[in-house]
Amino acid sequence: MPAVTVENPLTLPRVTAPAEAVARPVLAVTTAPSGFEGEGFPVRRAFAGINYRHLDPFIMMDQMGEVEYAPGEPKGTPWHPHRGFETVTYIIDGAFDHRDSHGGGGSITNGDTQWMTAGSGLLHIEAPPEQLVMSGGLFHGLQLWVNLPAKDKMMAPRYQDIRGGSVQLLTSPDGGALLRVIAGELDGHEGPGITHTPITMVHATLAPGAEITLPWREDFNGLAYVMAGRGAVGTERRPIHLGQTAVFGTGSSLTVRADEKQDSHTPDLEVVLLGGRPIREPMAHYGPFVMNTREELQQAFEDFQKGRLGTVPAVHGMSEGGL
Repeated sequence: MPAVTVENPLTLPRVTAPAEAVARPVLAVTTAPSGFEGEGFPVRRAFAGINYRHLDPFIMMDQMGEVEYAPGEPKGTPWHPHRGFETVTYIIDGAFDHRDSHGGGGSITNGDTQWMTAGSGLLHIEAPPEQLVMSGGLFHGLQLWVNLPAKDKMMAPRYQDIRGGSVQLLTSPDGGALLRVIAGELDGHEGPGITHTPITMVHATLAPGAEITLPWREDFNGLAYVMAGRGAVGTERRPIHLGQTAVFGTGSSLTVRADEKQDSHTPDLEVVLLGGRPIREPMAHYGPFVMNTREELQQAFEDFQKGRLGTVPAVHGMSEGGL
């Protein structure tokens, strides 16, 4: 799990919650069911079973992989539409190509993030590059869906290609954790991702036995998803492991700890920390469309069927099926 790392975390700015911070309790720990997406790549549905009032403004998140592909096995998604929200694709291992009907696109690899604001709508495809299909190899990433408020749902589509080297790197007071701020801010340190809805997204790596207590905005919700390893969440040290999500209650700090012993193939605890200011608007969600009303959903389907979200462009170096 390379993502972005440093040899000596103690050279980085250090973050901890103030002593007077109110610890957020753990309301629930849920386990993500496994399934398949697109043309058959394995995913864990991180937010399955969590009430939306604890997720808002986040809609869903998939952990893609971790999977070691044989030659010819890597798979992607076919062309598909989006409207009304943002997709955040974070590649930890491997590579992904992306392209859309507006001419946008590019490649992301270890530690890169592609932030796509679908807004009024577009067609989109994601697939492994040809060399990865030919050679096989490790693939691992996350895709997060972030809702847009009603006033922004029909804005023009926009991309942000966030290279791994641009994320804000921080550490804990003892250097036992590496914190990668992808979007939002943590203790005044801002990540590169520009968001319409205020959120914070952090990928934290905790060495065995390490603990972090981070300041967390009181007007944000708080979620922690484990991508690898095992540990505990909250001051009550509730156990958590790969494929589980912790839902935090209200307060101004959250705590995560790595177990002293990790699995042999997972040296550290890898966790994604998410917080956002709830939009608190009605949500109508079906498939690739996230709107405010059923009528808006119906309009989105009609616009898609009539080609108003764009048309599939001629293929150059990227197959329509993703293989």
